[in-house]
Amino acid sequence: MLRLTLRNLLARKVRLVMSGLAIVIGVAFLSGVLVFSNGLSTTFDGIIYGSTPDGVVRAQDTDEFSGGVSGQSAQAMTPDTVEALAALPEVARADGDINAGGMSLLAKDGTLVGGTGAPTLAFNYHDGPNMAGDEILLLKGGRWPQGKDEIVLDEGAAEAGDYRIGDEVKLLAPFGVLERTATLVGTAEFNGGGTAGATLLVFSTEGAQDLFFQGKDVYNRISLTAAPGVTQRELADAASTVLPDGFEAVTGDKVAEESQDAVGSFLDVIKTFLTVFAIIAVIVGGFIIVNTFSILIAQRTRELALLRALGASRGQVMRSVLVEAFVLSVVSSTLAIGLGLLLARALAALFRSVGLDISGDALDLTSKATILSYVVGIGVTMVAAFLPSWRAGKVAPVAAMRSDVAPERASLRRRTVIGAALLAIGAGFAVAGLAQSNALLIGIGAVLWILTVAATSSIIGKPVLALCRGLFAGVFGTTGRLAGENALRDPRRTGATASALMIGLALVSTIGVLAASLNKSVDDVVDEQFTADLLVQSTTFLPFSTEVGDRIAQVDGVGTMSRQQFTTAQYDGKAAYITGIDPEFGSIYHLDVLDGTERISGDQAFIGTDFAEKHHLSVGDTLPLAFQGGKKLTPEVVGIVDDTEVASEVNVPLDQLAEVGVLRQDTSISILLEPGADSSTVRDAVDDAAKSVPIVGVYDKEEFSDQIRGQVNQLLYMIYGLLALAIVIAVIGIVNTLGLSVIERTREIGLLRAVGMSRAKLRRMIMLESVTIAVLGAVLGMALGLLIGVLLQRVLKDDLTSLGLPVGQLVLFLVIAIVVGVLAAVIPAIRAARLNVLAAIATE
Repeated sequence: MLRLTLRNLLARKVRLVMSGLAIVIGVAFLSGVLVFSNGLSTTFDGIIYGSTPDGVVRAQDTDEFSGGVSGQSAQAMTPDTVEALAALPEVARADGDINAGGMSLLAKDGTLVGGTGAPTLAFNYHDGPNMAGDEILLLKGGRWPQGKDEIVLDEGAAEAGDYRIGDEVKLLAPFGVLERTATLVGTAEFNGGGTAGATLLVFSTEGAQDLFFQGKDVYNRISLTAAPGVTQRELADAASTVLPDGFEAVTGDKVAEESQDAVGSFLDVIKTFLTVFAIIAVIVGGFIIVNTFSILIAQRTRELALLRALGASRGQVMRSVLVEAFVLSVVSSTLAIGLGLLLARALAALFRSVGLDISGDALDLTSKATILSYVVGIGVTMVAAFLPSWRAGKVAPVAAMRSDVAPERASLRRRTVIGAALLAIGAGFAVAGLAQSNALLIGIGAVLWILTVAATSSIIGKPVLALCRGLFAGVFGTTGRLAGENALRDPRRTGATASALMIGLALVSTIGVLAASLNKSVDDVVDEQFTADLLVQSTTFLPFSTEVGDRIAQVDGVGTMSRQQFTTAQYDGKAAYITGIDPEFGSIYHLDVLDGTERISGDQAFIGTDFAEKHHLSVGDTLPLAFQGGKKLTPEVVGIVDDTEVASEVNVPLDQLAEVGVLRQDTSISILLEPGADSSTVRDAVDDAAKSVPIVGVYDKEEFSDQIRGQVNQLLYMIYGLLALAIVIAVIGIVNTLGLSVIERTREIGLLRAVGMSRAKLRRMIMLESVTIAVLGAVLGMALGLLIGVLLQRVLKDDLTSLGLPVGQLVLFLVIAIVVGVLAAVIPAIRAARLNVLAAIATE
């Protein structure tokens, strides 16, 4: 039986190659995601541990990985603190650091370099070691900065900016004088991990102090190196004894752990995002495998019956089919693992284009990726092949003596009853999800619906198939009617083939509804809350120098101008989002006040409803807010407002932030024009005032909506691109089914040719049959995706306030499905048309 099974595999290798492709694509994407995910972790671990010393002295409540989003604290230490630390017997050396965010690098042509993905990191250079005793930075060319106006860049930034050693580098500073220059004297990278796409701006200590502390001889952090035999804990404890108020000493391991946690949450989102699509591809591939083996078993009924008549047991027949599946899965998984390496590099190139650069050296095939890929590839194939193999074992020996070897089909009644029950259970989850505003319950119901519709598509899809038959008969005559009849002849096969495409389009349609709802919600929110004539914001979501606002304030026609500054603080042990607002804020924005007032001054704050409910706050309560360096604010809550996009959960007067050491920057600037001012003229003047600062953009209401929609659509297109894998696998399934169907119907095709059907009409019949399958998958998928998307929008109505239906996209999906059907039919149709008529008629 084993020799016979292997011989059958070799004899039918062409029939199985398409199923093998379904496995290869699904498992290859999974393998690629695993390799890429490991490369992500390896790259960032190398950077984090390669840049962290034995111990660190820093301001209390410091966010190690804010990237400048939360602003910069004025808290700093003098050289006396560095000397006191260096004098401790537990300390081998102490090096003063100046680390700051908010710097921007401009290319020679004035365009922005970096900043849109990985952050721009600005700091001073010293040769202090990391916790492994190695250099933190590696010099790649030139020398380290020595003078106040010298800089070292990473190689990628230097290349992107078209800079060579000796060139004057253009910079935008976050404080003080906005536009700066420095001489490029070298290039460098982190020791152990490249830069992961980050832009490195390395200054001399004097240069960094001039940029971030107005030339004061101070440091905002100190790196500690432990003396021989001293542990990190002993080092931190000893350092704590000589620190000024508002600062703390922590171990290098703690700093690395905090950095890993911050980066890990971001990386986990990427890994989960990609893994979900890999799982979808594998599941869709599983449907193709089930269908392929079902067709093969149906075609080999007489062969299997002869084996039974010759003494083969049911178990032997069943095992022979499973052995075929096992060999197929091993070969396909092996090819997939090799292809996965290429896909990992393709993913790295994709993320590199958005600013996240993963070194090719980190993209290695690990034992975990290899084992998991084999387990998934073999496991999914064996599970998918089990039901067809079980059916093969049930073939009776007497079937070998029948002229009609087509297996008997069981009634669809049981499948209908079970499917209806599962759909009802899914509906129950959906109703519960709506009642409880729980998206997870909707998701569970959606999964049940998708799998149930896939399994019962032979029943649910009959009206669609009948409609296609009538439509094609009316347009193409007998050829169209035959195509429709062929699709209806075996609804199980047609439905199973369409299911792969249905799953892909259900997900695409769901995402489309959510994206359309998000865009419509943005439009509605902006239309309702955007009461400024113009808004100035950073294109990189970072705060920027107040000099930008000072320039705009001088423009004729600018009337009321309000500045906001975003930062974070600790409240009740957790991060709270704080916005500092000026007195003009209330003249531009009119908030929906639920209690108290939004007019604040001095030691006062107004908060959003969600924050108030979460922390059980009301008007008259105080908010103990802890900022970096141990600085405290305890404003009184004087107002609670309906949550809005133009304010944060906690809002305080702008001058209060300066009192707790937050260096003055702007996060956004809102502008009302003077009455009677020409909006076009003023807009051009504001653009001119900001054009030399590419980190900020000037937007009116429509442009602001367009900007947000552009970001949503960018993510949407990336999702569509990943889901395209499922569509590709579905195409393979249609090609496979049609190809096997042509083999199965060889005699029938010969007879059609004998009675006068031309090759062109035969090809058209196969093509229309393929289109019918594709349309069935598209209609079921889009209908299901539309329903799921609408339900999710209702559950998420607090964020997705308006329902949007992507009608244009749904029409496009249907057109794509028809094109898919046409393309999938090309090879089977050509093969059918080339059959020799006499040989086909003689086929048994």
